[in-house]
Amino acid sequence: MSTTHDTPGGPALQEARLDRIRKLLAKAERAGTAAEAQIYTDKAVELMARHGVDEAVLAATGPPGHDPIGGVRIAVDDPYSAAKARLLGWTAAALRCRWVLHDSRGGKVAAVTVFGFASDRERVELLYTSLLLQASTQVNRIRPPDPGESVAAYRRSWIYGFAARVHERLCEAERAAVGESDAAGESAISAALVLADRGDRVARAYSEEYSGLRRARPPQVSGSGYRSGAEAADRADLGGTRLGRRGRARAIGG
Repeated sequence: MSTTHDTPGGPALQEARLDRIRKLLAKAERAGTAAEAQIYTDKAVELMARHGVDEAVLAATGPPGHDPIGGVRIAVDDPYSAAKARLLGWTAAALRCRWVLHDSRGGKVAAVTVFGFASDRERVELLYTSLLLQASTQVNRIRPPDPGESVAAYRRSWIYGFAARVHERLCEAERAAVGESDAAGESAISAALVLADRGDRVARAYSEEYSGLRRARPPQVSGSGYRSGAEAADRADLGGTRLGRRGRARAIGG
């Protein structure tokens, strides 16, 4: 009788890792202190990044069309829709996707299209939903230290700071996961080369789909909450709350 074995990044390992991420995040949610929650969160972030790398390697060695390139349009609601759109877009960029703003005018954005491989788009949606929930619970109760400053401006800049630092943390986790995968030699092909090829393929498909699209202008941030938002992002759970279940985020400022 023949016996089959899962490869290091096979489906059995992937499901086991997802189960572990769910358990770590559940522990983080029940933690008694912020420091304790951070320990569980950091491990969840690490495993989430490794999950993405292994998914990419599996797709490269699997049948054609297993992980197709495409786009998903995600609505962004006011208030602070422009800042929330950057949170989504910068999360997408860290997870190797491109992004497009829709109906961006007057400090508002109606939607963002996330464009990339299906497995990466799924990670983006999971993370964005979680991050939006985390940000909303904090930004709805903060006020600027200067009573004379606009609350809206302060909150808007807070979200930009939160989004920028989230992007940095995600990029760091992704780079570490790639390095660990290649150093361990768990696959016959280099994860770094696989991801470089996937990046090129996404770039070509994006150029064909959105030829002539102009680059978005850098956001204008007037409030003083940027640093406070960035510090809050260092405490954010980047694993996606209760990974594997999709939820609807409560609107920031609602």
